[in-house]
Amino acid sequence: MAKSPRAAYRPTGWPVLRTPRWMLAAAAVLVAGLVLAAIPHRPSAAQRAADLSGMVHDLTIDIESCAGGVTDSLTALQAIESGASDDVKTAVKIANTATANCAPGNNMQMEDLVQYQVPESLASFHLEAAVNDLVTWAFPLAQRVQSDVASRVAATTPAAIDSTSAQLLRDQQAMDAQRARIDQAFTSASAALSARVAPPSLPI
Repeated sequence: MAKSPRAAYRPTGWPVLRTPRWMLAAAAVLVAGLVLAAIPHRPSAAQRAADLSGMVHDLTIDIESCAGGVTDSLTALQAIESGASDDVKTAVKIANTATANCAPGNNMQMEDLVQYQVPESLASFHLEAAVNDLVTWAFPLAQRVQSDVASRVAATTPAAIDSTSAQLLRDQQAMDAQRARIDQAFTSASAALSARVAPPSLPI
C-alpha cells in the first residue's frame, strides 16, 4: 500500500539544534581571553621600580610613629645629659610612651607592618625578609633602646648611670645593625632596578 504524500514528508527523530554563529564567536573570544590570562605577565623594570617606591612609602608610614618615638626618646636623653633640661619625669614619660608605641598590639600602623605583603613583582628580591627585619627593628630592638633611655634618665648614682648607659649602648648597636641589614636589602633592590629609591627612614 503506498504512503500518502503527507506521510512521506513527515520528519523523523528529534530536530537538530544549530548553535548560532554569534555564540560560537563569543566562545572563541572567551577562550582566547582565558589563554592570554594564563600567560605569565612580566612587569617592566619601570613598573617594578614603581612598586619598590610604593612599598618603601607604605613601610615608612607604618614604621614612622615607632621611629619617631626613638628620636624623641634619644632627644630627651640628650637634653638631660647636656643639662639643657632637668625634667626627668617628662623624659621618662616620653621614653615609656614610645616603648609601648612600637608594639603591634598598641599601634595600628605596626599591625599593618606585621601584615604587609610584598608586591609579586618584587618577589625575586626576597624583600619579605627585609619587612621582617623592620618589624624586629621596632619590636623588640627599638623598644629595648627606649626602655634603656627611661632607665638611664631615672638613674641617679654613678654606678646606676654607668650600668644603664652601657646597656643602652649595647641595645643601640643591635638596633643600628638591624637598620644596616634593612638598608642593604632595599639599596640592592633599588640598584638592580636603577630606581634610586631610598630605604625606609629610620633614626641613626
